[in-house]
Amino acid sequence: MKQQSIKRRQFLKKATIGAAATAAASASFPKFAISQNRIEWRMVTAWPRGLPPVHQGAERIARRIETMSNGRMTVKVYSAGELLPAFGGWDGIISGACEMAHDTPYYHVGKCIGAAAYSAVPFGMNVNEMYAWLTHGGGYELWDKLYAPFGLKGFIQGPTGEQFFGWFRKEIKSVDDLKGLKMRTAGYGVKVLQKLGATVVTLPPGETFAALQSGAIDTVEWVGPYADLSLGFYKLAKYYYWPGTSEPSVSGQVMVSKPKYDALPKDLQEIIKVVCEWEYTQIYADYFAPSVTALSELVNKHGVQLRQVPRDVLLALGKASGEVMQEVMAEADPNSKAVLESYLKYRKSVLGYSRITELAYMQARMLDFPYPG
Repeated sequence: MKQQSIKRRQFLKKATIGAAATAAASASFPKFAISQNRIEWRMVTAWPRGLPPVHQGAERIARRIETMSNGRMTVKVYSAGELLPAFGGWDGIISGACEMAHDTPYYHVGKCIGAAAYSAVPFGMNVNEMYAWLTHGGGYELWDKLYAPFGLKGFIQGPTGEQFFGWFRKEIKSVDDLKGLKMRTAGYGVKVLQKLGATVVTLPPGETFAALQSGAIDTVEWVGPYADLSLGFYKLAKYYYWPGTSEPSVSGQVMVSKPKYDALPKDLQEIIKVVCEWEYTQIYADYFAPSVTALSELVNKHGVQLRQVPRDVLLALGKASGEVMQEVMAEADPNSKAVLESYLKYRKSVLGYSRITELAYMQARMLDFPYPG
């Protein structure tokens, strides 16, 4: 009996030591590795569910974050109106209603006038020039300073490439034809068209078709053939004008709560950054590739009439754009002004190079000579 009592005491001692060691190990283990404490964020979008390709892009970002984090971080995606209104991401992050928003910076120009520079500037930079400015011209650093006072951080993604000027029920032959039109666009382009006599509103994509159908607007600028085909504008307006000078290419963004982002482990921060930047090239391809066949369908199947914006209208748009940017600079807060000064300086610096590279090559490729295919 005595020997059994000794063995029992030894067993209990070892069990107690083992339990203490296990508890200590659990206490020091990183919380994010414990499944029940995984990080769960909410991402609101400005897009109707399924709108190609932007809503799919938001869902792809969420899937990649979960996959690359090995399930430690999950993101639930909400379409416009499910959790917040289409343009509610900015206030939603600040209030804590969500941690992320997938939209376009110029939707928030009323809250931060410099934000629109990260979407599009009338007669501004194209996709390649824009990304070069962000990564080599100080654009990203200035963006951090611009959003920091609001407790936000932005990541670029989803450029559309060169946009179209828009859908019209009647031909545009001169600047006078723009006067009195009720038009849908966004960003700095609103003021440009207002200078030429149009009445301009900014509507979410999910509301735009109904507004055109009801007559609340006469014409709509959205993106380009693929995206426009999916929204059915060709059913209501048959004249499709190019080029989209107010939006040479529009970049989207993923906004996040800066305090919550800063509190993440470094590897999760990097995953979010890398996933969002990968979307810059992915969404660009998602717009470009199907737009080639979408344009053919619009013209050949639906009877859409392609029209180039007349030269005198382009000159008037250019002049008005220059005036608008001067006015925006004059009223900008210091952080916004720094962004705009940097953007416009970089734009000017690349004009000559782009003229003898991209523009010259495109013009050469359009010359009439035999070529297979």
